[in-house]
Amino acid sequence: MKWKLTVQYLISILFIVFVVIFVNLLVLLGLLAYQQTHGNDSLSDETGETFTRQFSQYLSMENGQPAISEKGIEELKKFGGWLQVLDQNGQVVTSALAPDEAPSHYSPVELVHKYKYLDEQYTTHYIGQFEDYSYLLGVQHSAEERFVIMFNAQSVTTYVSKAIMWITIADLLIAMLIGLLFSSIITKPVSYMIDRISQLKKRNFSVQKTTRHGIFKPVFSNLNAVSETLEAHEEERRKLEKMREEWISNVSHDLKTPLASIQGFSELLKEPDITESERADYAEIIEQKSIYMKELLDDFNLTMRLRNQEMPLNREGTRLERFVRELVIEVLNDSKYSEHAITFKSSGEDSMRQIDRHLMKRAILNFINNAIVHNDPDTEITVSVTETGITIEDNGKGIAKKDIEQIFNRYYRGSNTENIEGTGLGLAISKDIIEAHGGSVTLTSEIGKGTKVEVLL
Repeated sequence: MKWKLTVQYLISILFIVFVVIFVNLLVLLGLLAYQQTHGNDSLSDETGETFTRQFSQYLSMENGQPAISEKGIEELKKFGGWLQVLDQNGQVVTSALAPDEAPSHYSPVELVHKYKYLDEQYTTHYIGQFEDYSYLLGVQHSAEERFVIMFNAQSVTTYVSKAIMWITIADLLIAMLIGLLFSSIITKPVSYMIDRISQLKKRNFSVQKTTRHGIFKPVFSNLNAVSETLEAHEEERRKLEKMREEWISNVSHDLKTPLASIQGFSELLKEPDITESERADYAEIIEQKSIYMKELLDDFNLTMRLRNQEMPLNREGTRLERFVRELVIEVLNDSKYSEHAITFKSSGEDSMRQIDRHLMKRAILNFINNAIVHNDPDTEITVSVTETGITIEDNGKGIAKKDIEQIFNRYYRGSNTENIEGTGLGLAISKDIIEAHGGSVTLTSEIGKGTKVEVLL
């Protein structure tokens, strides 16, 4: 994988270099072509050759002789030059701004010599054509310099082709060396990232330490964060799977017992010699076991809906103090719990809360019922309404430390619940209901001193 990435990177680098060279050549050729075919509007901004070729526009024939216009003389002054017009024999027929020492006649050889070389006054000469006349334009101390180069076009073409080829090869070699250097820096961490993603795909969530992160440091950091998150989710999934298996085992056991009773007493009802009193007792037992099974299935359905956030809340404006006081009175009016010492207190204002009364009632009653059924009859239970929520506190047996950590888990039964009837979902349901309202539940307990449940709303 590493070498594959390196080769791909090198191919990309070489392709980019080749494209850059090709584009540079096109730009160079385009500029040369533009310069040859286009000129500037102002003569004063042109080169000497261009100025000379275009100066013929300021020449005209008057009385059979060439004449220079006033505009032409102004342009000569701007350009810093002078002009002499020659006939076919090299004789000067008219001039403008020419120095006194300028010759009045030129032979062909002299014209060629002046065009090619500077004279003693460092004057650069240019030659133009106007009808049957030629004109010589001189510029003293010109910023331009003329070099005469003789070359063979075929040789130059061959030379330029070879030069371009070797320059291209050299550029590609340099790009390859630089590409190899940088590819070792870039492709190595990329290859490592691909391996790490492959490990995550195989559910290997271990966090790995690496050195020389370079520009990929945030990527490695995020990969490790993803590994930690996935590991936490995997651990949570394993816990839920274990609890689900335990719950299925408990539910299966809890269902087998009432089902066995229902089946047994149903068979007894078929006996012809049973009395009406026995028949009524058997029917009552069957009814009780059926109700228990229904409650078990209802709790299972409710906890699943709460867990998947599929339980809509029917919120109503409720005065919290009055609501909790009525719950405590309802518990005390139950004949099963009328002898228990349950006290109601309120240390805050009777604040208004938006709650689902039915679900919140079930959650709070679950906490109170647990305090009752898991403790001795003489246990004192205090239900308090505070500014932040509700507190249920008792001075009973307390809960073992190992059970506190899992007390709100679904399907979990504590070590002191062997002889207690119930589905094992009560506290989990209560916690889910509170959290569905945007609240939270905390439980503290100590063996022999009691338990305290705080519901924060």
